[in-house]
Amino acid sequence: MNTLTLEEKTKVIAALVEGNSIRATCRMTGVAKGTVTRLLSSVGKVCAKYQDKVFRNLSCKRIQVDEIWSFCYAKDKNVPEEHKGEFGYGDVWTWVAIDADTKLVPSWCVGLRNAIYAYRFLSDLKSRLANRVQLTSDGHKVYLDMVERVFGADIDYAMLIKLYGQESEGEKRYSPTKCVATENHIMQGNPDPTKISTSYVERQNLTMRMNMRRFTRLTNAFSKKVDNLEYAVGLHFMYYNFCRPHKSLNLKRALGITPAMVAGVANKAWTIEDLIYLTFSN
Repeated sequence: MNTLTLEEKTKVIAALVEGNSIRATCRMTGVAKGTVTRLLSSVGKVCAKYQDKVFRNLSCKRIQVDEIWSFCYAKDKNVPEEHKGEFGYGDVWTWVAIDADTKLVPSWCVGLRNAIYAYRFLSDLKSRLANRVQLTSDGHKVYLDMVERVFGADIDYAMLIKLYGQESEGEKRYSPTKCVATENHIMQGNPDPTKISTSYVERQNLTMRMNMRRFTRLTNAFSKKVDNLEYAVGLHFMYYNFCRPHKSLNLKRALGITPAMVAGVANKAWTIEDLIYLTFSN
């Protein structure tokens, strides 16, 4: 990996953050599979560490949270008996929080969809906030106890529960059922009813599936190791937060605005070369 030029490293990272698989990246760049994987590991690890450092005392006002499914090694039903129940084999969930105003993703957590990881995720989120926020989640039951346990009374919290119609005949496997209604439930504090929404974090789920090949459904590009999944997520959010101009932010401002710039943690839009320098200058 150390023999790669800056241009070659940039091409590899650019291919990965735009949704290409490891093998497709190898074919496009001519770089060996092991080298691509090691580069992803190095850059992803540093990106996660950097964001953990700078995302502190954020003045967010409205936070939306959700969980997105993926799997490692094999789907749950195909996991070998000796690895049943072992984290990193089968279902893996990524918890994501997004600031509805700046579109910054200040916190995420790769783990299981249970109370333990909900507590880790929400505790991490709280540690990054400078003030009281309005929080909206879906109807996942673990939020009920964990939000109160982590934030106490210092939060305005609401659940948005979506009601779905019956599945269309012949479309049960691949087409989502139609959302026919939503219910807003104020759980704590005094959230603004007009701001109760999970639209931005659900759109972020789509961005993740499009820009990380290992999150794409019905492919063989899934993560074989959970560590590689974590590195890919760290790289994705670094690119999303610092490098990629967000369309909704650029409608009312000058072009080239990223979520990190609006949140006040960056003074310019980063390039992929900046990510390389950040990784290999340490």
